[in-house]
Amino acid sequence: MYHGQRIPGFPKHPHRGFETITVTLQGYVDHADSLGAAGRYCNGDVQWMTAGSGCQHAEMFPLVHQDQENPLELFQIWLNLPAKDKFAQPHYRMLWAEDIPVLTSTDAHGRASTVRLIAGEWDGAKAPAPSPASWANDPNNHVRILLIRMDPGAEIRIPAVTPTISRNLYFYEGDKIRISGKEILPYTRAVLAGDRDLRIQAGNAQCFLLLLEGEPINEPIAKYGPFVMNTSEEIQDAYRDYRQTGFGGWPWDAPDPVHDIGENRFAKYIDGHVEERRSYHDPT
Repeated sequence: MYHGQRIPGFPKHPHRGFETITVTLQGYVDHADSLGAAGRYCNGDVQWMTAGSGCQHAEMFPLVHQDQENPLELFQIWLNLPAKDKFAQPHYRMLWAEDIPVLTSTDAHGRASTVRLIAGEWDGAKAPAPSPASWANDPNNHVRILLIRMDPGAEIRIPAVTPTISRNLYFYEGDKIRISGKEILPYTRAVLAGDRDLRIQAGNAQCFLLLLEGEPINEPIAKYGPFVMNTSEEIQDAYRDYRQTGFGGWPWDAPDPVHDIGENRFAKYIDGHVEERRSYHDPT
């Protein structure tokens, strides 16, 4: 769903009450928000944004290459905030691809599985820290986000955590996998038990998976459009506040700003601090 008129993407729009975790696989994204923060990220980078009390942002997909295609592949994960943090200060953080742990293991037959650790812990490694108000910041909440690539025929074990954890596996590319003996076809979400070890076996092609898991917040959810709150009254309040305040307004000259900087990446934060990174093409 592209809504840009001069460039593909999502021009300015509001959020409140939850977080967006944007995981790029390939292609470029330009960020701009109502607090003046901005950035460009791509090819394995992850943007972790807490909407909290409310902000506007734009997510545009710059046509960096004029002489070739500009493919874009990404996941955007929405992570709820508990009631006590729904009005946290908006915040965003870049998890640069080269800083995200990538762990490779081999099964008994020498076939490899590679895990990119975006949130939580895996095999003794820890992911970069999420945003401060995130549900993922408390290790007792067992939030884990993994991108898994499996060689043909490879096996990987997903260890038990707790009987209460919510665990979803998305099989998004490959021919088939087997989970504890049950065959699963691509473009499938598998809801998995959290209190038992699970064995996943790839089919005859490379298989690509996204694992999302964490303890439930166990609070009522009311959601409508770009807002996720606890009650319908809070949804109505969010729309009223947005109409009255614009969640801080919009400091950019256009609703769909694009950063004219070539392939290099950067993040400009609310406090004015700027991180700059050279172009990156994920070797995995």
